[in-house]
Amino acid sequence: MKNKRRKICVVVASRANYARIKYFLKAVKESDRLELQLIVGASALLYKFGRAVDVMMADGFKPDWRIHYLVEGENLTTQAKSTGMGIIELSTAFGELAPDVVLTVADRYETMATAIASSYLNIPLAHVQGGEVSGNIDDSVRHAITKLAHYHFPSTQQSAERIMKMGEDPSRVFMTGCPSIDILANMGRDPLTNEYFRERGTGRPFLPRKKYIMMVQHPVTTSFGAGAEQVSETLKALESIPMQKILLWPNADAGSDDVSKMIREFHERHRNGDFSYHINFSPEIYAKLLAGAECLVGNSSSFIREGSFLGTPAVIVGDRQEGREHGRNVVLSGYDAHEIRAKVKAQIKHGPYESETIFGDGQAGKRIAGHLEKVDLYLKKKYTY
Repeated sequence: MKNKRRKICVVVASRANYARIKYFLKAVKESDRLELQLIVGASALLYKFGRAVDVMMADGFKPDWRIHYLVEGENLTTQAKSTGMGIIELSTAFGELAPDVVLTVADRYETMATAIASSYLNIPLAHVQGGEVSGNIDDSVRHAITKLAHYHFPSTQQSAERIMKMGEDPSRVFMTGCPSIDILANMGRDPLTNEYFRERGTGRPFLPRKKYIMMVQHPVTTSFGAGAEQVSETLKALESIPMQKILLWPNADAGSDDVSKMIREFHERHRNGDFSYHINFSPEIYAKLLAGAECLVGNSSSFIREGSFLGTPAVIVGDRQEGREHGRNVVLSGYDAHEIRAKVKAQIKHGPYESETIFGDGQAGKRIAGHLEKVDLYLKKKYTY
């Protein structure tokens, strides 16, 4: 029994999930004290959101369990129902796999489903990226998961301090940094080639060796119904800037259909525009696109996390990331095309910023795996109010 490997079950439910913890998954696989159990579900299985499962399998990560629990519609009701479906399906999976620890990431509804299912099955829960502050419903979900989790792996020192202020045992809070930074620290230097993009995406063929702006804008669930108007302002702002733009489709949050529809309509009206539209990339390709952009525009947290490490100028639009820690590379803008355009131009003129390690130094995956190898497993939480 002394040599028994500790089973770590990880739920990957979106393309962002996978990018954030790829190097943690790798560290678990390489450990002689841990056994990786991998559940893939929700948008990570669907073509319209890029089928992240294909990228994972190409990287050598074979799912132990696949779960379809994303209810079609991408509105507030289906988001709540997807959470419920996730709890039901994940409870079955956890019951069959019988992990020693379940690890969940960040603040989405899939993360909430994972946390609830594991808690009611008396399985210790580890949470990555807790303690952060942002807009949207994500704050409420993230902090609720913190109260369910037994082990905390925050990305920044401020986040670690917030977790402890919420009454969590300091001995169970490990400031490891964000594992998404690990990809950047291990990123190869080979440049992106035109050939890679030749048969990918729609719109104007993307030429990575020419200057470009990168745009990713997700719906904001707390302003459901306004997504089309919000993304329209960003598209208007970028339309008049004479530089190629590469745009990724939004995630599966409530309001995704509205945002996607507006992007499709914009594409139809601007067939000769300099926009290139894409569903998904591998974590490494995405990292290189972040690194090479003249400016990052939208509301993706990757523009803040990875952007600060890379020093890539970013304009964060709207309130989805309101209150989140960020580096000098970030400026904030409201949902106004004129304001967005002016700030993008100023950021391009400024050029790259110095690298900052607010969210980690590229060793988070190994640190998290190391803690899970030796931490005492327990279920009864003691609060330190």
